[in-house]
Amino acid sequence: MDFTRVKKKQMAEINVVPYIDVMLVLLVIFMITAPMLMQGVNVDLPQTESEALQISPETPPLVVSVDAFGAYFVEVGDDRSKPMPLDDVVKRVSLVRETNKAVMVLVRGDRNVPYGTIVGLMAALKDAGVANVGLITEKP
Repeated sequence: MDFTRVKKKQMAEINVVPYIDVMLVLLVIFMITAPMLMQGVNVDLPQTESEALQISPETPPLVVSVDAFGAYFVEVGDDRSKPMPLDDVVKRVSLVRETNKAVMVLVRGDRNVPYGTIVGLMAALKDAGVANVGLITEKP
C-alpha cells in the first residue's frame, strides 16, 4: 500500500465546520446590534411638491411652537399659551386629543433651534399618542 497517496488525499479535504460556526456567530451578533444602532422618528415625506393644508374651521389645528430660545408654546385656534416645559406640552396635547382625536397637530420651529430640540418634541408628541405630525414651513 502506498502511504504517500493516502496522506495527500487526507490533506486535500478542508474542514469548513469551524468557519460556518464563526459565520453564524457573527450573523447573530450583527442581527442583534443592528436595530440598536438605528434610532429615529418616523416621518412620511411627500413624493411630490407639497401644497397648502386644507384646514377646516370646525376643527382648528393644534400648533406646537418652539422659539429661538427653545421655549415651547401650544396654540389651539386663537388660544395661545405662555412658555411651558415639554412635559406640560405633552399633557396639554393629550388633553386636547382626548376631546377630539381628529385634531391636526403641527410643529412650528424657529430655524435657529437645534435639530435635537425639534426631534425631542416630535418624540414626546409620539409618546402622547399623536401618530402624524405636520411641520409648518415658509415658502422661500
